[in-house]
Amino acid sequence: MWFLPGSHHDPQGRDRAGAQGADSGSRFRGERPLTVPAFRYCPSPHHNARPDAVAIDLVVVHAISLPPGEFGGPHVEALFMGKLDPSAHPFFQEIATLKVSAHFVIQRSGDVTQYVPVQRRAWHAGLSVWEGREGCNDFSIGIELEGDAKTPFEDTQYSTLAGLISQLQGRYPALGVDRIVGHEHVAPGRKWDPGPMFDWSRLRMLLGEPGVSARSCDWPLIWEK
Repeated sequence: MWFLPGSHHDPQGRDRAGAQGADSGSRFRGERPLTVPAFRYCPSPHHNARPDAVAIDLVVVHAISLPPGEFGGPHVEALFMGKLDPSAHPFFQEIATLKVSAHFVIQRSGDVTQYVPVQRRAWHAGLSVWEGREGCNDFSIGIELEGDAKTPFEDTQYSTLAGLISQLQGRYPALGVDRIVGHEHVAPGRKWDPGPMFDWSRLRMLLGEPGVSARSCDWPLIWEK
């Protein structure tokens, strides 16, 4: 969910019909975390029910920073909670009224915040299509990485992302490596995140490591609400 001035759309997809714990001993081919990333749940009001009988079979990876290019502030959470102050930064005047969310945000530290129960539909992808299916919010899980198009992502973000996806795969076996895509892939020409600094081959390597699942199995994810 990378925002460029003047380029954002309603991620609910209302442009079309309808809304749309860890084990520190895991083996990551040299990427052994010194600390276990923290997990917290902060329920966003920006979600609704998925369509009946729709299976979750896609993960959409995003990048976000607010203001653009700045990390570590409270503004991403404020946006997802519907509390972004438009006077806090000139850019916020363009996006403060958007009703957007993702299921998860992975900060630069690797810590994870969940905003929407996995079984609920988060509003992250907007106008989107994958393999001929429109409205990716209906059948996907949205994961935001704190980042931008110019700054390399942190090692711990990759390991946390892989661990989180591994835990999700335990609940949704259809989430194979070929079902992990970027916002740029489901909304080409409109979105380009997670962007050129994201190393897809590194993520695939981590997802192929048996130790990933061991690291992710204890996160108390919220599945339904």
